[in-house]
Amino acid sequence: MTTSTFPLRVVGAAVAAVAVVVAATACSSADDNPGEGSGGGTYAIWDPYPQFTDDSAWVKLLESCGTSAGVTVERTGYDTTDLTNKALLAAQQDNSPDVLIIDNPVISTLAQAGALTTTEENKLDTSAMEPNLLGAGQVDGKTYGVPIGANTLALYYNKDLLAKAGVDVASVRDWASLTGALAKVKGAGKKGITFSAIGTEEGSFQFLPWFWGSGAQLTALDSPQAVAALALWADWLGQGYAPNSVINNTQTTSWQEFASGDYAFSENGTWQLANAEKLDFEYGVIPIPASSGGTAPAPTGGEFVSIPVQGDTGRYAASQKLVACLTSADNLLTTDTTLSYIAPVAAVQAKQVAADAKLTVWVDAVKAAKGRTGDNLGTKYPKISEPLWNAVQAALSGAKKPQEALSAAQASAAGAIR
Repeated sequence: MTTSTFPLRVVGAAVAAVAVVVAATACSSADDNPGEGSGGGTYAIWDPYPQFTDDSAWVKLLESCGTSAGVTVERTGYDTTDLTNKALLAAQQDNSPDVLIIDNPVISTLAQAGALTTTEENKLDTSAMEPNLLGAGQVDGKTYGVPIGANTLALYYNKDLLAKAGVDVASVRDWASLTGALAKVKGAGKKGITFSAIGTEEGSFQFLPWFWGSGAQLTALDSPQAVAALALWADWLGQGYAPNSVINNTQTTSWQEFASGDYAFSENGTWQLANAEKLDFEYGVIPIPASSGGTAPAPTGGEFVSIPVQGDTGRYAASQKLVACLTSADNLLTTDTTLSYIAPVAAVQAKQVAADAKLTVWVDAVKAAKGRTGDNLGTKYPKISEPLWNAVQAALSGAKKPQEALSAAQASAAGAIR
């Protein structure tokens, strides 16, 4: 995955969950080849990877799976927001693609709209998938697709800068020790930590590890634990451990700050690994610590491979073969390496680590991660996330105290939470 597409995917997914669908139409092959079932024909696959061209490894894999299923694949790549809108519109018009690869927070929206079949209906095997990753595609006990991979957040750190500040990164195990490290860095004349707290889903995405790491729940935005998490960030700005620019930072601009070499830590994701190898200094990665120690649950990014509802149910047999092929262990290893994803299957994760030991921390982070729409929040999540990012903005700008900001957020989200 390119570094430019993941932030768009994170931002677009939850926001698009409540967007009005666009008035454009896209054609599925379902109308072109009615009733052909698994006996051949053209099958449409839509994905959120427009950066991959027809000669890419990804498209070659899709074509190979089509050959295995005995069909021809017609693939279209959209950016995430556009894909969500087109998928909703296509479902209304009974013109859906045969296979849809969609960002995990959108699953609940499409499921609620009656646009997706369940894995049970199409006999898709999810038994090897990690439960915490599979949970992002589950609504009311039903699973609406198979995860193709996941990414999440951790803390990159500048080895040279920490060494000069006298910080042993192994000592950073909880919020207190991390804050102590930031104080040492500032005392050495350097800058502490950068992250994204922008007033969009991207800001909520980056705040959630601290929110969840405090023990807070999305149904109680103003709990003492949630207030402690927001106070941590606000205190970092107040002490000069984090820059005021975080209020407007995207994950991309936050990374650019870290890449300058002036910051000890950066909260960012697996999608920056290729850029990390180009840094002018040695870097390392540690999990985001929970308040009292251990790894904080970070939100999962990544897509599910789903089978949309079709008027011609005879098409499902070939669609099932396509999904099974795309999510097989052998193909997941290749695909997740290409996408900078961690595999959703433990055995494939082990192969990834064997091939690149630097992925160990990311595998651990993914194992501790959770879906934003999990806990059966589903389509309620966007109505909770927006008040949350507004509270972060208010507290970090100094407009409100953390408690006041989160109390307002809870009041705003109350209708969705009930």
